[in-house]
Amino acid sequence: MRTYLDFERPIADLEARLVEMKKLAESSNVDVSEAVASLEVSISKLRKEIFENLTRWQRVQLSRHPDRPYTLDYISLMCDQFIELHGDRAVRDDPAMVGGFAELGGQTVMILGTQKGRNTKQRQQRNFGMANPEGYRKALRLMKLAEKFNKPIITMIDTPGAFPGLEAEERGQGEAIARNLKEMFSLKVPVICIIIGEGASGGALGIAIGDRVLMLENTWYSVISPENCSTILWRSWDYKEQAAEAMKLSARDMEKYGLVDGIVEEPVGGAHADHAEMARHMKEVILHTLEELNRLSPEERVSQRIDKFCSMGVVVE
Repeated sequence: MRTYLDFERPIADLEARLVEMKKLAESSNVDVSEAVASLEVSISKLRKEIFENLTRWQRVQLSRHPDRPYTLDYISLMCDQFIELHGDRAVRDDPAMVGGFAELGGQTVMILGTQKGRNTKQRQQRNFGMANPEGYRKALRLMKLAEKFNKPIITMIDTPGAFPGLEAEERGQGEAIARNLKEMFSLKVPVICIIIGEGASGGALGIAIGDRVLMLENTWYSVISPENCSTILWRSWDYKEQAAEAMKLSARDMEKYGLVDGIVEEPVGGAHADHAEMARHMKEVILHTLEELNRLSPEERVSQRIDKFCSMGVVVE
């Protein structure tokens, strides 16, 4: 059963009528092929119109869509083989952070990213995609392993933030994220980071320092969520839509201000509407980007990576 967001309700109504019309045709043997074709065209036009004029808050809603593909979905659709690696070699394995070696387009890469769950049990197991310190330490261990064997690194980010619990702070959440930032700047292999859903706070940034940082079309990337921003400024969640507009957190905003390197287009209707097509396009983008990065020497990649992030926030008048 497909889940529809509030602004998709007109599409849902037309699709329900289409289903009823097809059932009627089957039960009564009435030829309604012209009406069905006309309604399908109307649905297609309406969907295109709605998704070409989305507000920033609507894109935030799409980034959280329960049917949206997650890291493991992309891995299964894009990769011929995947060997998941576990544990940070210090505390435990963190299910909110997944990763391992994979075969992508005939080459071996290290893919890692945050992972949410589909149902209540999975969400509890994956901690809603909020990694603990051991998750970030596992990510760094895998990245260092990739560097050792000279394999490119691909990270996928979809998290409401790093886990803010007391136990996470006791085990060094801030230090773990800070160390990842420092170490990712100096990795000698190509690093591609992709925001596939929510990109919130240091929890996202902890695996998002790369040669190329990309965002899917209907995602967001910011230090704080619109709801929390609204709570701080207006002491209420009721102004989350205004907060989203003011924060300018969409993929187009991020590209405009030079905070990401590119946008990966989604199928009409969002990534959740066609997982296979979204994964196919993302795979193309990743392989093309890897081809570009492989032309550079390790020293050039590290130098450009550092220069890119150091230039952010610098204003010349």
